Amino acid sequence: MSNRKIINWAGITLMVGLNAACNVPRLVQKTENKSVPVSFYNSQDSTNSAQATWRAYFTDSNLATLIDSALYNNQELNITLQEIQVSNNEVLARAGAYKPFVSLGGGAGIDKVSRYTSQGAADDYTEIRPGVKTPTILPNLYFGPTVSWEVDIWRKLRNSKKSAVYSYLASIEGKNFQVTNLVAEIATNYYELMAYDNQLSIIQNNIVILNNALNITKQEKEAAKVTELAVRRFEAEVYKTQSLQFEIQQRIVETENRINFLVGRFPQHVQRNSQGFGELTPTKVNPGLPTQLLANRPDIKQAELNLEAAKLDVIVARANFYPSLNISAFLGFMSYNPLYLLNAPESLAASLLGGIAGPVVNKNAITAAYKSANSKQIQAVYNYEKTVLNAYIEVANQLSNMDNLSQKYVQKNNQVQALTQSTGISLKLFTSARADYMEVLLTQRDVLEARMELIDTRVQQLNAQVNTYRALGGGWR
Repeated sequence: MSNRKIINWAGITLMVGLNAACNVPRLVQKTENKSVPVSFYNSQDSTNSAQATWRAYFTDSNLATLIDSALYNNQELNITLQEIQVSNNEVLARAGAYKPFVSLGGGAGIDKVSRYTSQGAADDYTEIRPGVKTPTILPNLYFGPTVSWEVDIWRKLRNSKKSAVYSYLASIEGKNFQVTNLVAEIATNYYELMAYDNQLSIIQNNIVILNNALNITKQEKEAAKVTELAVRRFEAEVYKTQSLQFEIQQRIVETENRINFLVGRFPQHVQRNSQGFGELTPTKVNPGLPTQLLANRPDIKQAELNLEAAKLDVIVARANFYPSLNISAFLGFMSYNPLYLLNAPESLAASLLGGIAGPVVNKNAITAAYKSANSKQIQAVYNYEKTVLNAYIEVANQLSNMDNLSQKYVQKNNQVQALTQSTGISLKLFTSARADYMEVLLTQRDVLEARMELIDTRVQQLNAQVNTYRALGGGWR
């Protein structure tokens, strides 16, 4: 093809493309807002606990073993890993879309052309070889490679591949966010399990104390110092506390099995050292700066990558309005007789075809796809902004929660100390007939509730520490 013809074809392509571009609908677009507050509660310290790995953050060896097992065996996490592989395969598929497709094959057929057509009339006067005319029924065999290629003149296919890459990277960040939540959920359930063990121990000790009080009450009844009513009230309190014991035991079973499910194993005993639970104290969590959330939180990075993919999808959808250039070619052997199929150059056949086409009338389908892609891009902007806002609020709530729970624990501990002292006092007063049995009963009930609430407050503190670490974006490294 001469240079003049190439220039003419290029000019025609450009004119058609510009004409189509002028008819692309104009849509309202939205840009994401990436600004965040400058600090958490006016703190300018950039030290961030989210940078620590979960192994460094959770020092309990039993808890570390559970987390490590879950990262290999958790079914939901393994399902997500396969979804990542699917996204990777999509990248591979789109990467090949803008390269030539080459296929190798052959075929056979029979043609019967009417003699009253131009081709039939020509065949009637044509000899295949000297003395042999072209037969009425003519076999045809061919063999060779076929090439087809859509020239990516508008970068539609390359942008489509880039969009798939962003989606693939987003799926990885989604997996990281799932790891963060998995680590936090195992730690939360582990601390709750230790708390239930301590509450069960408190209840069992309280049952012993109540039985002792019940025996004293029976002795007082025999001495005619109290009535049968006092004995029955103490018996009822023993039964009530014993029923609470079974409730806590059921919670222990369910919490153990929840951990076993997260670890990916059938129900079994969860190894732990609950005796040291009362000595556990929440460590200080350094929140760093809000801007660090954009880099640490996997869900924010996932939303950002999905947004970039959505932007490219709009560009790809816009390119559908432009004409596409397709080239196809064939080079091989063709013959009416298998014996002549490989007789080159006589049986050699070749073809080259280039075509350009673009939408002119009835663009409803591509217009709808373009508008949908734009709406999804706007949706992705809102989702990104929502994710950033939610992350900041989560951190702010957990920081406040840790401070308030610290103050609450101090007051609860003071309450327990005061009630524990009042228990011995009330029992002495009761045996010396200077206090009513109801005072002993209510004091025992109050001290049990206070001790249970103290354990609840401690586990809330530990869970707040875990949730703050998760909210900051820690746990996936």
